Amino acid sequence: LARMGLPALALLLAAGLLHTQASPLARSFQLDYEHNCFRKDGAPFRYISGSIHYARVPRPAWRDRLLKMYMSGLSAVQVYIPWNYHETQPGVYDFTGNRDVEAFLDLTAELGLLVILRPGPYICAEWEMGGLPAWLLWKPDIILRTSDPAYLAAVDSWLHILLPKIKPRLYQQGGNIISVQVENEYGSYYACDYGYLRHLLGSFRALLGSEVLLFTTDSTGAEELRCGTLQGLYATVDFGPGILLGGQEGRSLLSCSNLPVSTSTGSNVTEAFGAQRRVEPKGPLVNSEYYTGWLDYWGEAHASTSAAQVARGLQDMLQLGASINMQVSPFLQLTSLPWPGADYKDQYKPVTTSYDYDAPLSEAGDPTEKLFAIRTVIGKFQPLPVGPLPPATPKYAYGRVALQKVSAYPEGCAAPAWHCSAGQHPSLSLQYADLLDVLDVLCPSGPIQSQFPLTFEALKQAYGFMVYHTQLPWDVPDPATLCAPPHSICDRGYVMLQKEYQGALERDGQTTLHITGRAGDTLDILLENMGRISFGANTSDFKGLLGNLSLNSRPLSNWLIYPLAIDTAVQQGWPQAALPESSSGGRVGPAFYTGTFETPGIAWDTFVKFPGWSKGLLWINGFNLGRYWTRRGPQQTLFVPGSVLHVGRPNNITVLELEEAPPTPLLLFLDQPLYNRTLGCSTTATE
Repeated sequence: LARMGLPALALLLAAGLLHTQASPLARSFQLDYEHNCFRKDGAPFRYISGSIHYARVPRPAWRDRLLKMYMSGLSAVQVYIPWNYHETQPGVYDFTGNRDVEAFLDLTAELGLLVILRPGPYICAEWEMGGLPAWLLWKPDIILRTSDPAYLAAVDSWLHILLPKIKPRLYQQGGNIISVQVENEYGSYYACDYGYLRHLLGSFRALLGSEVLLFTTDSTGAEELRCGTLQGLYATVDFGPGILLGGQEGRSLLSCSNLPVSTSTGSNVTEAFGAQRRVEPKGPLVNSEYYTGWLDYWGEAHASTSAAQVARGLQDMLQLGASINMQVSPFLQLTSLPWPGADYKDQYKPVTTSYDYDAPLSEAGDPTEKLFAIRTVIGKFQPLPVGPLPPATPKYAYGRVALQKVSAYPEGCAAPAWHCSAGQHPSLSLQYADLLDVLDVLCPSGPIQSQFPLTFEALKQAYGFMVYHTQLPWDVPDPATLCAPPHSICDRGYVMLQKEYQGALERDGQTTLHITGRAGDTLDILLENMGRISFGANTSDFKGLLGNLSLNSRPLSNWLIYPLAIDTAVQQGWPQAALPESSSGGRVGPAFYTGTFETPGIAWDTFVKFPGWSKGLLWINGFNLGRYWTRRGPQQTLFVPGSVLHVGRPNNITVLELEEAPPTPLLLFLDQPLYNRTLGCSTTATE
């Protein structure tokens, strides 16, 4: 520690002895290598920051979340910009509504928060493909995150759109952005392409100027810091409490367990910053991602980290004079597409819909015990804002809605259709349809014919689902093996024979089913994209059927492929119009369940539970609220922001159940989330 000059720095920061009078007109944010600190307008400075993902927070809640972060004692926020959220097609940009990043940045300035910007082009963030657009894979031989000319051309085009929006908001230009990260944890990527990093450095400098502080973030491993750092970019590290967490070290925690804890946090902090000192012998100590929690994977236990452990690690770092950004405020996505990504470490591991992260602020924006512990620690090192912390947002347990196959209009409030409150009498209008019966609605342009299966990317289908349809070429009187080549189901396939559900095929899981049938019988496979890899050896994660299916080792051919536009159909009001009568009388297999309900005069946040359901997606009033998978867990509820609900008119519910609906299909609206913390890597969840 003495070699780092840390005790002296901490004392000087505390006493203000390094203060120098800055010109009122001079705005600067710089590195001070002599005193191992930042300088803001000439004075020594260190930030205490928290991450927030505007793309995961409903726009009406932006102010509430930012104000809570400010009142917690944070001086800055770290903001991710997902490229694929804004450039949805090549050359087609969207900066409106929830995607209005300029409005979000202006709001941070209004509330007095500095910004540490993470514009990528790769951001990770457990976001689909790490923020890279899926359309990059339309060129199948592209090499992502390298000097590949095709990749660099797309990156340059994007940066020339984005960074001019950022430059006027830089601190030196009168704004509040004090630093900008280039790439993210690049040392954990296999390529180790310094030419790529040099190209990004040149682009950022050309578009943002020579004064802005540019930096990198990597885990504390020697190899990661070797490949992820570059002269001209200030190197920072990331780790969590009680463990040198981040990069491959952190992502290797893929067993069914929570984060490990340690009783020697201080020594871990010293060791972690020692890794930064090996690549940056002088300058401020910075932990750019202090993990206050951890993400959840489908089929594993809900991750949690103790408030005491997080607070102890934070205090140890602040005592060293370090600047810190905490993963404070990740929230559930609220978008028209399912954006959660996946990790890859020996196997594909999709991330849950909720990005609650066991964070100090919950996905609903509620302060937790962990937030108050963090606030207490911050108060030991700098004054806290005057005034109380804003309270949790109001929640309401609206009750339950019964979904049935036939139209139903219950008299009054008779259970089980609805649990009423305050004398209100919500109405229900309920319908049902098998997915295969509405392909003309979901794929209005019709199918594509192909001798063999084509990927999502080959058909320019970015997200969601595609149906692969063929016929049995011969009689199969005895059970025959329907088989997919290894790693060719990306990511989950639901198999129907003569429209009867047979079971699911899964990436890195079950890849065979036994079927019987007659020549000419229809065979349909609904393929689900569960999120492209956002962290791992390779982010070129193609979706769909990547290889041909075979029946008793004989390849199947003559496919009709339907790219489904389910989100578009639901946003345009389908299926609240009349649905066709279902050809199937069962509850098994992919099907839509719809209904309407009215709230009792309020539109508060709520959580939807899916008792007895298997796996699927939920829309309310056209908003895709994400994926549920009650049989796998750990997430058992989906967050519904009150801003998506209507007051005084019906709220439209659409559920796409992919496997099996319960005998009495109903949704239960609660006032708190549920996680199955005890669930291991099993396929069933307990209540």
